[in-house]
Amino acid sequence: MSATTGDHGAARDRHDVLVIGAGLAGLACAQDLIAAGLTVGVAEASDAVGGRMRTDHRDGFLLDRGFQVFNTSYPQVRRRLNLRALRLRPFTPGFLLLRDGRLTEVADPTRRPRAAAALRPGRLAPARDLLALGALTTADTLLPVKALRHRPDRTTRTALAEAGVSDDTVDTLLRPFLSGVFLEDELVTSARFFHLVWRSFVRGSLCLPDDGIGAVPRQLAGALPPGTVALESPVRELTDTGALLADGTERAARAVVVATGPRAAADLLPGLTVPATRTVTTYYHAAATPPLAEPTLLVDAGHRFLNTCVLSRVAPGYAPEGRSLVSTSVLGPDRPGREDELLGVLAEAYGTDTAPWQRIAAYTVDDALPAMPPPWPLSRTTRHTPGRYVCGDHRATGSVQGALASGARAAREILADLTGAVTG
Repeated sequence: MSATTGDHGAARDRHDVLVIGAGLAGLACAQDLIAAGLTVGVAEASDAVGGRMRTDHRDGFLLDRGFQVFNTSYPQVRRRLNLRALRLRPFTPGFLLLRDGRLTEVADPTRRPRAAAALRPGRLAPARDLLALGALTTADTLLPVKALRHRPDRTTRTALAEAGVSDDTVDTLLRPFLSGVFLEDELVTSARFFHLVWRSFVRGSLCLPDDGIGAVPRQLAGALPPGTVALESPVRELTDTGALLADGTERAARAVVVATGPRAAADLLPGLTVPATRTVTTYYHAAATPPLAEPTLLVDAGHRFLNTCVLSRVAPGYAPEGRSLVSTSVLGPDRPGREDELLGVLAEAYGTDTAPWQRIAAYTVDDALPAMPPPWPLSRTTRHTPGRYVCGDHRATGSVQGALASGARAAREILADLTGAVTG
């Protein structure tokens, strides 16, 4: 049986906790509260769970709402999800770098020994930069997470310079890749977050579920008791006793958790401070043949796009038989003429004629990630006012791990406040 319902009346009874929003944070919070014995209802404004982590079906293609990847090393992922059931398809470990009109493979030589030649000193970077980057990677991989979390914070660019990596190597090798991770191209994101993400890349694999990224929240929702999630149930405002839905239905609860995006959270919780956010646009094109054989990310040293890949080479189900689906992401919103410019750049990147490519869709994702300048708290309390809580990646880090961990923290703090349980 499904955990979701479109029938508002099925969920009008009073709950211990009402969660507003069925994204990753809200689903994780509900999961932990239910496991602790509380009654929980989840009100979701849209027609499906997932928040920004959704997949649309169009003409046989799977279209994630903005390019997304799934990292298997995150602790919250390993705790909550059945990875085998997601039927994960991996990207190659590394990326292709477009620089000076040529593609060069940049890969972890321990996973792809044949790519080690590209890491010879002088080809991608001087020997001293490669040694500095190797030392940084070793430390991020082997040090306890606690040590990484409690380092003094600064920008990622500053941290790389302090590690001994030259500006030239940062700009031509690391910045093209990290811009797609942070959704900003100046590397002003918190170094604490960078070190944790860098560690996750080394220790895990970047993948896509066979059925699209939306399979992740669907699995979380499917583990909840039937009827827990009420879809198409937008909340108009919070009340003294719970929340009032847009259709006039009242949902009573001892505690309310706002697990929406930052703007919607600020609308429901007066006085809530929310961070600035990053915007990204992803274009999807169909090609008759795959322009790249490998399931790998391609990034641009010229910063004309964040990344591009042939999604159907990663997970064949993303495109109907005989077609290939190409995803390309750029910073900021769509604008007139931008796609035509991009197709010209993609022709250079893939070494093929992109004129016959068919546009399938373009998604501009506002609030795609929180901006995370230093000093950035990797986690912050979810308590807003008595009985009112807020969680989401904007309260932690802009990642699947951050969203799930924020939801878990909300559950711990609610349990402490409602039942006197000890927070962990």
